[in-house]
Amino acid sequence: MPPPHSTPSWLADAVLYQIYPQSFADSDGDGVGDFAGITAHLDHLAWLGVNAVWLNPCFASPFRDAGYDVSDYLSVAPRYGTDDDLAALVAAAKERGIRVLLDLVAGHTSDEHPWFRAAMDDPSDGRYIWAEGRPPGFVLSPGSREGSYLPNFFDSQPALNFGYARTDPAEPWRQPVDAPGPLANRAALREIMDHWLRLGLAGFRVDMAHSLVKDDPDLVETGKLWTELRAWLDDAHPEAALLAEWGDPAVSVPAGFHADFFLQFGGPSDGLPLRSLWNNGTGTVDTKWEPRDPYFGADGGGSAGPFVTAWQSVTAVIGDRGFTTLPTANHDFSRLCCGPRTAGQLPAAFAFQMTWPTLPAVYYGDEIGMRYIPGLPDHEGSVLGPEYNRAGSRTPMQWDDSPNAGFSTAPADTLYLPLDPDPGRPTVAAQRADEGSLLHLVRRLIALRKATPELGTSGSVEVLHTGYPLVYVRGDRYLVVVNPRRDAASLDLPRPALASARPVEGAGVTVDEDGIRADGFAWAVLELA
Repeated sequence: MPPPHSTPSWLADAVLYQIYPQSFADSDGDGVGDFAGITAHLDHLAWLGVNAVWLNPCFASPFRDAGYDVSDYLSVAPRYGTDDDLAALVAAAKERGIRVLLDLVAGHTSDEHPWFRAAMDDPSDGRYIWAEGRPPGFVLSPGSREGSYLPNFFDSQPALNFGYARTDPAEPWRQPVDAPGPLANRAALREIMDHWLRLGLAGFRVDMAHSLVKDDPDLVETGKLWTELRAWLDDAHPEAALLAEWGDPAVSVPAGFHADFFLQFGGPSDGLPLRSLWNNGTGTVDTKWEPRDPYFGADGGGSAGPFVTAWQSVTAVIGDRGFTTLPTANHDFSRLCCGPRTAGQLPAAFAFQMTWPTLPAVYYGDEIGMRYIPGLPDHEGSVLGPEYNRAGSRTPMQWDDSPNAGFSTAPADTLYLPLDPDPGRPTVAAQRADEGSLLHLVRRLIALRKATPELGTSGSVEVLHTGYPLVYVRGDRYLVVVNPRRDAASLDLPRPALASARPVEGAGVTVDEDGIRADGFAWAVLELA
């Protein structure tokens, strides 16, 4: 297969921002965020320095899984507004130098999608995976069609048929990838993407991108599918970006994605690189994860080694064909400020994220240190296990100290999710007024990254220490020191150049020709002579 073409020119310098639209800003007082609410707060993102936004799914949906159950890919959900409202958002964002990407749920639809309503009464329809009888994992047909269908997650999310990598005559539902149904679904993906890109959207984050072709152990057929789509995208929309929810950039980027996220799952170690940084065993936790101290934990029991090793391994594979993306959190995983991790520990985390050669992705509200809120009830499929409650990372954005933190004028008990009940909860307004706040720091770090090519995706990185403190050099010019534990840390590092290092940003770090000393929760970016 020929290698994918070059990446969009704007992506290498992107600072991404993820918006969960129903929780960002409510413009019409119904308790649910919407497009007009996002548009009204674009100045916040522009001031912060964000230049690309991706929205969680905003297509028509019955919302049994917060919009990841699509009933019409070509229409927006009325709770968010109209097509014109989305167009106004895209236009207003463009005026501020911000691109807008949509979340494409490629592997399944809602059971209310017209495709499925037709398929459940038509034995000849091949868009979904149907079997006679009821094999394990299948759901009985709700229509006149006999047999059962395969869901991807909830029963209300029937899996689209992209074929099986391995067929078996004894299991005729295992259609090959070039059967009529799988080919029709590939064509539909192109049609959906083309529709939105022609309306001015900048690309897509693709939900569960690795899961399309079934029984594909090495993901070879899945990779071929995305390579084919990427070739079409390069010709039809060369400036559009394709981001994967895959969690394994070493596989997804060669397959055709421009970037992939380090996630709490995916890859050879099932998401360990990201979890080894942030996951402190509170918030959203899968019981199968082995308990371990995160590097960004006050007790200092972790190591940055698993992340650094994984990043180095990925980079050796993908080279300059694409990017890895490091998120602060996401809608399925705990916020940075979770459990015992306090707001005072976040500056070190952001200093690392904004100076490492990955694309940074800020989850809405993390820039002010919004908390993960434990104990929330299941809402739109948010609870997936005894400790895997995603609602705590989906609470309303905290804009100011007005009722409902400025998110909505609706009665508090009708909001999409409850607000953080802490009266001292952080807000954008309070932190805008305080130049010593986390918000101002994140803004300065973004500006520093943009102004300093050595700190971006193309600058080299030399890792000098993965314990406490984490120490690395970017572009042979900038020394970065991060100590995310409460105790001071030091590193003997006899380098004469350290004696003349000039602080650029940071606090609590001193260097001399013999080494580095960092106070608890200290960090610094220093320019070497």
